Amino acid sequence: MPNAPARVAVIGGGYAGMSAAVELCGAGVIPTVFEASGTLGGRARRVESDGYALDNGLHILIGAYRETLGMIRRVAPAEPLPLLRRPLELEIHRQFHLRAGALPAPLNVLQGLMTATGLTAGDKWAIARMMMALRLRRYHVERDLPLAEFLVRQRQTARARRLLWEPLCVAALNTLPADASTRTFANVLRDTFAAPADNCDLLLPTVDFSRLFPEPAATHIQQHHGEVRTGQRVLGLHGTAEGVQLSLRQGPEMFDAAIIAVAPQHLAGLTQDEPGLANAVAQVNEFTYRPIHSIYLWYPDNVRLPAPMLGFDARYLQWVFDRGQLGGPQGLLGVVISANGAHEDLPHPALAQAVHAELALAFPHLPAPRWHKVIAERRATIAATVNLARPRAQTGCARIFLAGDYVETGYPATLETAVRSGIAAAALAVHKLANATLT
Repeated sequence: MPNAPARVAVIGGGYAGMSAAVELCGAGVIPTVFEASGTLGGRARRVESDGYALDNGLHILIGAYRETLGMIRRVAPAEPLPLLRRPLELEIHRQFHLRAGALPAPLNVLQGLMTATGLTAGDKWAIARMMMALRLRRYHVERDLPLAEFLVRQRQTARARRLLWEPLCVAALNTLPADASTRTFANVLRDTFAAPADNCDLLLPTVDFSRLFPEPAATHIQQHHGEVRTGQRVLGLHGTAEGVQLSLRQGPEMFDAAIIAVAPQHLAGLTQDEPGLANAVAQVNEFTYRPIHSIYLWYPDNVRLPAPMLGFDARYLQWVFDRGQLGGPQGLLGVVISANGAHEDLPHPALAQAVHAELALAFPHLPAPRWHKVIAERRATIAATVNLARPRAQTGCARIFLAGDYVETGYPATLETAVRSGIAAAALAVHKLANATLT
């Protein structure tokens, strides 16, 4: 870098933008993060409600999220990871239970499959046969097709589909199997089940998602002479041969480069004066989106689930988290409902009541909740559909780069995808600035 360190604008203070900014700091570049809201984290952030700190979406991490875990350690190296690490354990209440074994991968998953309850020998053989077939192909899917069709072709039993593959698909891709990309799902299976055994560990956050990474990242950025400007919206930007001009309410500001890390639906409005991003905008305009509903129910303090995370095969319930076992208030349960479904048609109070009714069927002595809150992210993620064309970090403008969970990485729209894209965009920006300096 030249004597005066380069300055890069990072637009968006979610996991992608904050990862990009941290990576820029490591390269000696000074980032300035612009976040329109007052809270960092994007679509994985803290929401204050009635004095309680909640998450706008209930997420979990897995051991395969190496870049995300590395970022969390990087910005708070002296702190213990605020994550409860558990071996892979999938439980559909009273119907199915699978826990990974102690053998090296992928035998740990096969060991867990052989000892799983709720599946017949035929179910287990069908699952093992499909896993072995994917492994022999190195998880490469030549022709993408809907996962539901792929599972039928792989002769997966109805019970294996209902209790294992469909919940995994919805949890990982936030897309129903009838629409979900088999190729993307296979990439998730590859990194989870065909790598080091701890890649399939479950990591349950014990703090809210703003505290987990974005807020410590902000402190790290400021310690490296960068800025984090919350509550400041970027109105537009325009790339030139020498840099990128941002339009702000207080007037224009020039930077050497810019990384756009906003949600995809905001890309067009931000870049309407920048023809170099027209192709990326055209791809984003073809996206469809899937919701995530988080329903919080606060019961008396003595209410406790059998495990911190529990799955259900019900009309509404998918996964329930016992926040009291994860560092939160005792008796607070968080229910996550991913993708599309009948829950979208219910008003929030009715949805909370319906979720409580299903929990009460599973736990007959459950009292009525004393408080509830429903948070609906209508565009939580892009739909991970078949042969979806996604933009890349490199754009048609030499000094503007893209980051976000929608950017092409081969992964669905997850926290890990967001972090990977931020790191990749920062690397491209550093490379471009270094070459500009040399020439």
